[in-house]
Amino acid sequence: MLLVPLGLLCAAAFVAGAVVAGDSAEREAVERFASAWADGDYAAMHDELDAESAARYSAEDLEKAYAEAASTATATAFEIDEPSDEEERGGDTVVPVPVTATTGAFGEVAGEVAVPVADGGVSWQPNLVFPGLDPGEKLVAETKLGKRGPILAADGSVLASGPASARVTNGAGGIVTGETGPAGRKRAEQIAALGLPADADTGTSGLELAFDPLLSGTPGGRLLAAGAGGRTLLARRAPTPGEPLRTTIDAKLQDATAAALGSTFGGAAVLDARDGDVLALAGLAFSAPQPPGSTFKVVTASAALEEGVTRPGEEFPVQTSTVAGGREIDNAYDEACGGDLVASFAHSCNTVFAPLGVRIGGEKLVEEAEQYGFNSPPTIYNPEALALTRPPESTIPNPLESEVEVAVSAIGQGEVLATPLEMASVSQTIANRGVRSPTAMVKAPELSGNYPDVEVMSPKVAAEMKEMMVAVVASGTGSAGALPDATVAGKTGTAELGTSDGRPVTDPEQEQDVDAWFTAFAPADDPRLAVAVMVVNAPGDGGAVAAPIARQILAAGL
Repeated sequence: MLLVPLGLLCAAAFVAGAVVAGDSAEREAVERFASAWADGDYAAMHDELDAESAARYSAEDLEKAYAEAASTATATAFEIDEPSDEEERGGDTVVPVPVTATTGAFGEVAGEVAVPVADGGVSWQPNLVFPGLDPGEKLVAETKLGKRGPILAADGSVLASGPASARVTNGAGGIVTGETGPAGRKRAEQIAALGLPADADTGTSGLELAFDPLLSGTPGGRLLAAGAGGRTLLARRAPTPGEPLRTTIDAKLQDATAAALGSTFGGAAVLDARDGDVLALAGLAFSAPQPPGSTFKVVTASAALEEGVTRPGEEFPVQTSTVAGGREIDNAYDEACGGDLVASFAHSCNTVFAPLGVRIGGEKLVEEAEQYGFNSPPTIYNPEALALTRPPESTIPNPLESEVEVAVSAIGQGEVLATPLEMASVSQTIANRGVRSPTAMVKAPELSGNYPDVEVMSPKVAAEMKEMMVAVVASGTGSAGALPDATVAGKTGTAELGTSDGRPVTDPEQEQDVDAWFTAFAPADDPRLAVAVMVVNAPGDGGAVAAPIARQILAAGL
């Protein structure tokens, strides 16, 4: 059994009156002993023991005994009242101390701890760790878990059900719901505070972890005092079942998204373009941020338009490379690239967007990215659930220290990192007339966090961005993402990762590992779905590798 230090596990209170003249040394010792117990100060408790007890039990022995009792009882708080007067019981002098334990599994357990005293101190015995125990008795818990609640798709169909020890997932829903299993050390401390045994199976990832308190329900059972004379009931409570968790997931689209990604190492996220709700997730959808490459140019372009730095008709030189911030930056495949802003975006010209980032400036570029949700936790759960799961943030350095950092960040390289969930949210923002909606994964507002919408740009700029993203698919790098019956607005990205063997890139012809990206929404004129796909260590660029996966997902969803 995991032993949790009592001072960390329990909140205790000690209610004591002033020591009146004439109190015995023994009663005063018990009062100090009780006060130290309330503080979780085992060294101070040990100081109040009589000589024989102090020689037999160390402060560490006391800490271990009280922690084990609290863990067995699933105690989360103790209220320790003022000791009574001394009295004789069975030939011993004792000072009764009223104690009420609040437990997770058995409710409140109230009783007294009859503290034996001698020679001006406490004659400590192991039964003093919990109210209701007689000498020679110890606590025994017979804990019963509540029936674990199911996790449901948006339409009420079951994604996961059954006990934590034998959870069953349906279709591809397990990618979203997460896993259950034995708790690790840190998790065991958390579930003990909920009244669960430290060795209970529990949620270990995903929604199973994020909402484990809701799904687990309330444990119950019997708390017993066990000794040579048998067992005495101290407390009993029936377990209560966990509650169902209704998600925003579209079960059919979830299966289609998982099938589209298949065994490809990467991730995909699908959002409702109208309100940001998460409809499907697959693979590394929000667990492993990677450089987003040129999909980040959506952020750069919207910042430039919003700040009035450029306009869709501005003409840029056609060239294969340029210098931005003192560094030479090439186009993919050394392509000659340029023209007006729309064409430069459609063909993903680094030679246009790296200098454009410098014109925007680092402060404004970071501000725009943060409006899109960078450098903040993903808005998938309420803060309590986020604290349990700690999903990684999509990030951009703040501040960007130099023009070189601004230039490479503007094309989604350098230290910019993003997840498919984040880049799907970027597309959802454009689709939603410039307003970013929270990416909720659960229906109930108190569980989703009820985060506010964020106005990232004006509707005018969002409309300009939509037309630029339509051009990417209609005539640019994203043609493999096109659908026959719906106009797709998208953006490709190919992030250079360096060489797989870690050698520096010294030859422009040297082959590098890349991540392939595509983010999009459709139909462009009446957006319903926003999607992003990332393929790690891809065999080709975003237009060739990621866009066809996104097309398959959009086709299934529309």
